Amino acid sequence: MIQIQQWEQVPEFATDEAEAKYWSDAAIDLRLMENSIAIGSSANESVTITLRMDPRMLSRIKRLARSRFLNYQSMIKQWLSERMEQENINQ
Repeated sequence: MIQIQQWEQVPEFATDEAEAKYWSDAAIDLRLMENSIAIGSSANESVTITLRMDPRMLSRIKRLARSRFLNYQSMIKQWLSERMEQENINQ
């Protein structure tokens, strides 16, 4: 399996089929994904909070995030954002 360490390693694809074949044998390195998420968000716009949860639930969340190549905190923020959008639609 090819580990993508830098975005420059990802080639341009002529077709969707070529891209699908490439990604079947390639994976993005977790550090690259985390750095990309961190760069895309502004630290000045974030507030630190404390959230207590069952350790088993947190372990499950972390495993799920890892399987999606995400930081677990970013995934939780994404879930909250999606839910807020649903709430806005329903009101």
